[in-house]
Amino acid sequence: MGVGGKSYRAPMSSERVGAADPPERRVTTLPTSARTAALLPVGAMAVTVLLWASAFVAIRHLGPTVSPGALTLGRLTVGSVVLGAVLLTRREAWPRRADWPRLIAIGVLWFAVYNLALNAAEHRVDAGTAAMLVNIGPVLLALLAGMRLGEGFPRPLIVGSAIGFGGVVVIGVATSTGTRADVWGVVLCVVAAVAYAVAVILQKPVLSRSSSLMVTWVACTVGVVVCLPFAPQLVSELAAAGAGPVSGVVYLGLGPTALGFTLWGYALARTNAGRLGATTYLVPPVAIVLGWVLLGEVPPALALLGGALCLVGVWVTRRPAAATATATASVALSPEP
Repeated sequence: MGVGGKSYRAPMSSERVGAADPPERRVTTLPTSARTAALLPVGAMAVTVLLWASAFVAIRHLGPTVSPGALTLGRLTVGSVVLGAVLLTRREAWPRRADWPRLIAIGVLWFAVYNLALNAAEHRVDAGTAAMLVNIGPVLLALLAGMRLGEGFPRPLIVGSAIGFGGVVVIGVATSTGTRADVWGVVLCVVAAVAYAVAVILQKPVLSRSSSLMVTWVACTVGVVVCLPFAPQLVSELAAAGAGPVSGVVYLGLGPTALGFTLWGYALARTNAGRLGATTYLVPPVAIVLGWVLLGEVPPALALLGGALCLVGVWVTRRPAAATATATASVALSPEP
């Protein structure tokens, strides 16, 4: 009974003040937001793969007119200036003092050493050989991430990386001329791969404390400082090259460097390093397609087969461990929901 003798009915759970929405109402909203959050890093990495693949085509086009050191300094300078201008509008906090040794190491290893070594190696070995050797980088990254970042060695990553690297090897064999290769070219490719893997391991923890934009700008600026000895070559070569090569260097700085590395950092902050590194196996087949479309370089049929293997390998790395075990044990593969 209520006050004054009136009957009183306790409110049902769904009627209580402050009660949450019914479960059926919440189900339609939470999965959508979670799915969107999961797709953003995938989209960022897809754009990164396209930009980095286009960089290989642009570098090959600029090779006869711009030397490796000058090209590296030019693209890093453009990237540093653009990223710095964006940061001025955002007024972000500086990285913690404890993170600066890592940031400097990232700039030296990935932005300077990697680019210098790879650009110089492509003058000593053919593109196919360079693709095979440099793509040991994702394998090294998966090993280091498993040991140093505690990511372990999940079966999808191991199987997918093996398939993806096999696809890169097929592409390398298909596009290798076998006429230009020397020991120093091989060494430079391996140096580039090691520099990339170590830099990503250093980068991953820093991204939990600073934005990808800030990390990329600092590392890019460090790379500019390291490459400053090539400034005279950059000025003289671009002055003699004309507008075409200059626009190519600007594109490399704006797209693959500024935007590409920033999107990579965004995805890395939200994804396991080993798993994300495996997606770079898509760069060689995408570069082949872009070379076909933009430069008229018709790829051999074997290279297309290698590209298909790369796609399968990356697809496997994106699957849950249980789904991969089922896929490898069954003859008929059920589609992923």
